[in-house]
Amino acid sequence: MPTQKKPYRVYRGGHGSGDPEAGRFQFGGTVPTEPAASDQGASDLPGRTVATSRGGRWRRIGWKRGVLIITGTVVVVLGLWLFLGYRSFSNEIAKANARLSPRTRATLTPAGNILTSPQISIILGSDSRGEKSNSGERADSILLVRTDPKHQLISLLSIPRDLNVPIPGHGMNKINAAYAYGGAPLLIRTVNKLTGLKVNHVVLVDFSGFEDLINSLGGVRVYNPYKIVSSQPFDGVKWHFNKGWLNLGGRWALAYARIRHTTNPRDSDITRTERQQRVLQALSHKLVSVGSFFNLPSLGTDIGKPLTTDLSANELIGLAIDKYRAGRTLQCHLGGTPEQIGGQDVIQSVPENRGVIGMFLGQQAPQPAPKGELYAPGCTVS
Repeated sequence: MPTQKKPYRVYRGGHGSGDPEAGRFQFGGTVPTEPAASDQGASDLPGRTVATSRGGRWRRIGWKRGVLIITGTVVVVLGLWLFLGYRSFSNEIAKANARLSPRTRATLTPAGNILTSPQISIILGSDSRGEKSNSGERADSILLVRTDPKHQLISLLSIPRDLNVPIPGHGMNKINAAYAYGGAPLLIRTVNKLTGLKVNHVVLVDFSGFEDLINSLGGVRVYNPYKIVSSQPFDGVKWHFNKGWLNLGGRWALAYARIRHTTNPRDSDITRTERQQRVLQALSHKLVSVGSFFNLPSLGTDIGKPLTTDLSANELIGLAIDKYRAGRTLQCHLGGTPEQIGGQDVIQSVPENRGVIGMFLGQQAPQPAPKGELYAPGCTVS
């Protein structure tokens, strides 16, 4: 009977191994040998498992170490990044503190910790850097901001620049004239007398730097309740803002907040202050966002450059924390009756302003201005 031919040939090797099966190959693959007991993770002692291999050790122990190393590296890099951001921010705010005159500081009333006690800050906007204004320059915007950490409330109170008030030593005039007569100190004294409040902090804003700050944040988003078209050029342009949500770059945001003469009959100096509050709200919302927090090293300089203030870097961060924790924002404005005195358009103050100040302080329930009355005072909650 003929012998059947094997379908493959066997090669034997294993020189010096003493194992006749070592190195055996087949056409089509290697014949596997049985792994050693230690390679299988067998126990060499009762209850103890021997590490299987380099890959096994990584799976059992190495991945934990890797996660810890990666996490630690991220924490260190993030901490260093935030530290550099804080240094940049605090250095620029120190310059902003140095720009404030002792005369202005003397008009402020000291207060407690900004994170625990109510504080009132006055924000004055103009085209000048620091307190060195051009001759006769008037403040373009006057805004009081009250933080109330206990009640998690931020309150805004706009004072129309045309409000006719008594200015110490200068008689009756538009309130923004106080800035031209005696700078920030006289304007703060005028506001204190008008409202019966005591201002704790001051922030002078240079509008040109304000524009750069908004651009560095990538713009702001505001809701415009009705169409606005400027009837006169502002900054060389006739501006057009549609009703609805607007994404505004620095120049557009500044124009939206500042234009006075429009074709809309519903627009007035009062609604102009409301536009300013919308921009400020959008800006503060952007500043306390997570993206801005991680971008602090590049934003630090832009935040401090347009400011002159008594607030330290830590106090400004405290304000940001108050804003972040606030569940409500109260938006108020003073108002009155429009008149012409000596050829100038002014707003005569009305008794209702006293009630608005009570709302601003949280002593009365907020009441909006009556519909259709463009110059009436009032408050709304957002």
